[in-house]
Amino acid sequence: MRILIASDKFKGSLSAREACEAIRRGLMAGSAAPLEIRTLPISDGGEGLARSLTDAKGGTWKTLEVQDAQGNPTVAGYGLSADGATGFIEMAEASGLEQLGSKKLDPWRASTYGTGELIRDAMDSGIRRLILGIGGSATNDGGVGMASALGFQFVDAAGNLLEHLPADLEQAVAIQSPNTIPGIPVTVACDVENPLLGLRGATRVYGPQKGIAEEDFSRHEKRLSHLCRLLGEEGAAAAGGPGAGAAGGLGFGCRVFLGATLESGFDLVARALDLAAEISWADFVVTGEGKIDSQSLEGKAPCGVARMARAVDKPVAAFCGRCEPPESDPQSLEETFGTIREIGKPGLSLEENLRNGATHLQESATALAQSW
Repeated sequence: MRILIASDKFKGSLSAREACEAIRRGLMAGSAAPLEIRTLPISDGGEGLARSLTDAKGGTWKTLEVQDAQGNPTVAGYGLSADGATGFIEMAEASGLEQLGSKKLDPWRASTYGTGELIRDAMDSGIRRLILGIGGSATNDGGVGMASALGFQFVDAAGNLLEHLPADLEQAVAIQSPNTIPGIPVTVACDVENPLLGLRGATRVYGPQKGIAEEDFSRHEKRLSHLCRLLGEEGAAAAGGPGAGAAGGLGFGCRVFLGATLESGFDLVARALDLAAEISWADFVVTGEGKIDSQSLEGKAPCGVARMARAVDKPVAAFCGRCEPPESDPQSLEETFGTIREIGKPGLSLEENLRNGATHLQESATALAQSW
């Protein structure tokens, strides 16, 4: 029997790679028949994207010291494909909310500069293509920090270079492009449709989680509007595009400073991993994530895997820490995923379940294999 294990992370407990391996061990332990198993860690374009693609492509992971979102030194990493041609980066590594931990948020100076440092290092290594995930942002800078790290210069009326971005962005009267940035294709994994500005824009929709108070919405909006004006017609056109407001406007910044293409995170991952061919190979497909609920049906990776498998009549099973079917349509999850197995132990606290995630997942996979 040929099994494809294509699991996402169990947030707070297991990475996608660790989850796939725990499932593999459990299936092997519980099956009376010989199994041929392939593991394929997946992501929907958010956290875990870079490592999932790096692992799947047999690549290497490189770490370096960069700036976090508040300008402090931190260690972050990115992936390179085995042939060195493709770089895999996610902005959360350097400029993410979780990366800041318990530090007090400062949305006025929070910057994507560290993400730009990762991109610059990858470009200097000679990559010919870049895949960038932009989920989990701690910033609302329109991508100016990233641009500054890549050599774009923001100058004031006196011709002085502005060094404190985005704090001093409104003092800029011109943006000077670098001569050294390579013109490689950049694809951004982005699963939101929000524009840069307005009621559905970066500031009003995502700003509060980054520390932006409601009374400061207009000031942040004014700063991003100024950036658009500096970029002229190109800026105005890009600001209204779907995904421009993603990651505090980094979607916008990637378009105007890198000429990037934005696309659905899961679609990008599925194509990069040749997921359709892997599903075609398998007799049975196993997927999973930490929580399966109504949001899982809105573009999350395990749902994408299940739908692709069922479209070609391959049976599917899914593991999760917790399953919460929507009250309005309680059968929708089972109809999408087939068999769903919760791995959490009712008698344990959340912290204990998270700490023992690998053991619980392996045990559940063993039980699944024994049921065959």
